[in-house]
Amino acid sequence: MYIARSVWTNNVGKSYESIWLRESYRENGEVKTRNLLNLKNWPNEAINALQAALNASKNANKNSALGNPISKPVLPQNISIMQGLSVGALLTVFQIAQRLGIVQALGSSPQAKLAMWQICARVLEQGSRLSATRMAKLHAAASVLQFEKNFSENDLYDNLAWLNQKQAKIEDKLFILRQRHKDVPTNLFLYDVTSSYLEGEQNELAHFGYNRDKKKGKLQIVVGLLCDNYGVPVSIEVFEGNTQDPQTVLSQIKKLSERFGCEKVTFVGDRGMLKSASLSDLEEAKFAYITAITRPQIETLIEAGVLQTGLFDQNLCEVENEGIRYIFRRNPVRVEEIEKTRFSKLECVKKFLEQQNAYLAEHLRAQVKTAISKVWTKIEQLNIEQWLSVSVTHENPRRLQITVDEEKLSELKRLDGCYVLKTDVSKKLSDKEEIHDRYKDLSMVERAFRTCKTVSLELRPLHVRLSSSTRGHVFVVMLAYMIIQELNRLWGEMDVTVEEGLSHLSTLVETQVILPDGISFSRIPEPTEQNKALLEAAGIKLPTFLKSNETVVRTYSHKKKTS
Repeated sequence: MYIARSVWTNNVGKSYESIWLRESYRENGEVKTRNLLNLKNWPNEAINALQAALNASKNANKNSALGNPISKPVLPQNISIMQGLSVGALLTVFQIAQRLGIVQALGSSPQAKLAMWQICARVLEQGSRLSATRMAKLHAAASVLQFEKNFSENDLYDNLAWLNQKQAKIEDKLFILRQRHKDVPTNLFLYDVTSSYLEGEQNELAHFGYNRDKKKGKLQIVVGLLCDNYGVPVSIEVFEGNTQDPQTVLSQIKKLSERFGCEKVTFVGDRGMLKSASLSDLEEAKFAYITAITRPQIETLIEAGVLQTGLFDQNLCEVENEGIRYIFRRNPVRVEEIEKTRFSKLECVKKFLEQQNAYLAEHLRAQVKTAISKVWTKIEQLNIEQWLSVSVTHENPRRLQITVDEEKLSELKRLDGCYVLKTDVSKKLSDKEEIHDRYKDLSMVERAFRTCKTVSLELRPLHVRLSSSTRGHVFVVMLAYMIIQELNRLWGEMDVTVEEGLSHLSTLVETQVILPDGISFSRIPEPTEQNKALLEAAGIKLPTFLKSNETVVRTYSHKKKTS
């Protein structure tokens, strides 16, 4: 770096002077220069101090090149150098968001910048709005995002309502931007549903329902995620906690046809989701579908003669009935897994039964009916009451035994590992292998749910109350997942997870140079070899310095606010 001064005169004879802090660099073998900082309005004392600091650094580098002992650069007494805020991880996340179009879709308003910080904070460390506010004091959030006014956690809570209000427009912009980068427009979409439990009982969308989190006694919300054929999220929607899966499908069809303007769509939905009403809605929209049917539906088709048990094999088979294609197979790996699970459950009941028999033998006043009830409850908990029962032995009325109904167990085993896909996509468009592979792509949506709900992004548990805050929070998680998904793709060949990579990059901090009269600027140092490899793999270009921002971030955690 060096200080460049120049003077020029305009047509009327008036002279002007420019003073810039510049840097030389090489690009494709050619030496170029770039302006780093305008020093025109700096006091002469500050400029001289900066020049002295640059000279000291230059002399130190020169001595090092000549093999002389390296001494610490001597800086003027009125210059100080301090460790600044973390920049590596935040700049990485922010540039990925720019690349994906998230920054562009959000806009440049103060609310958009707060939303962008919520997304970045969710990727970096998760946590509450309060923790996101505290994080802004550790990461160079103000300098990277260039906030326009001070904010606290209360502003972040209010920002969730803004996100909820703007969600449709943001999703539409992201969809359009993504379609522009494709040679062929997306015409296949993946959709699945999950639930997320809540803390407390005051959330406006909270209801009891089928809880996939296995949290008994917890109210919940239902979340539907729509992805494109690459598993990239297109839209996310929050429903009341008692909403059944098929009831969420119609709104997704309307999004695709009305908002996104998609035609000739193939809609891929999970087992049991696309029932008669949903199929009618798809037919009305002229959408094709791929789904799987439930075990009772398989048995109905077998009874009707459409399917035959003997046809289920390791290889894919296909039959067509009334214009509907059924593609099916028996998965031998799944057969083995189911058998091991049954054996494990049976051994669990046997062990529990022996404990009850020992208790009855030691406590002569203990009730046999109570012991039978306990064992039966255990059997029901393990969902094996169809083929397992409990009774007393003939030899000893105070000793219990279990009985396996071999006939019913054999009937259950008949369809172990069997699954059937159902579709109205014609054979001319997709063969049975293609249909099978597209249904298996739903695993990408399931992976998104696992990432969003666990420690990676912490969708759950929710600590907000208003429906707008809840939907805003879920939308933040979806946008954050898009960034994690892209980083996972970029760092896939490196021996590092996204969490580990961001943790390493967070150690890259800016260097704060404070000159006389309080004038300061930040410089981003050369990253370590490990961080350099992460940045190069992600295609991240670090700026030489960051523009300062005087935004004040403060917390009001002692004040309660309904959100």
